[in-house]
Amino acid sequence: MSPMRIEPAVLDDLEDLAALLVDAVDGGASVGFLAGVTTGEAAHFWRTALVHQTWVARSGDRLVGCVQLLPAKLPNGAHRAEVAKLLVHRSARGAGVGSALMAHLEQEARAQGRWLLQLDTETGSPAEGLYVRLGWQQLGVLADHAVRPQGGLAPTTFLWKRLSAGVP
Repeated sequence: MSPMRIEPAVLDDLEDLAALLVDAVDGGASVGFLAGVTTGEAAHFWRTALVHQTWVARSGDRLVGCVQLLPAKLPNGAHRAEVAKLLVHRSARGAGVGSALMAHLEQEARAQGRWLLQLDTETGSPAEGLYVRLGWQQLGVLADHAVRPQGGLAPTTFLWKRLSAGVP
């Protein structure tokens, strides 16, 4: 894989983000969509989702991953944010893309004073293993929380992480 760079997503990334989302769902990732999601449906999602802070990982000219930071909006949550849509193309998995995206997101969150992060992922998924390796703590598991892309209910693990810098 070419050297990787991480940068903010832009509207010109819509087609690549849509393809990335379809690849994730086709690979069985429980990311909110069901099997058969079209690139048109995925592009529609990203058109509205890009209002959130989104970063993409590129290897050469190829978009190979993305992640989003969704800061809490109410005053009592100014210190926290949710992590969403960590996606890595199946052809780029195992090359450190997910770890690099999460490190970048954590750096950006700290810079914004967001030192408490939360996320959810399918229990037992490769993503859950990644988050645990990166120091995330399990809050709990909710049975039957989401429908897998190919059907059937799956439990969801809720995780959190307190970032070292910025904690009062």
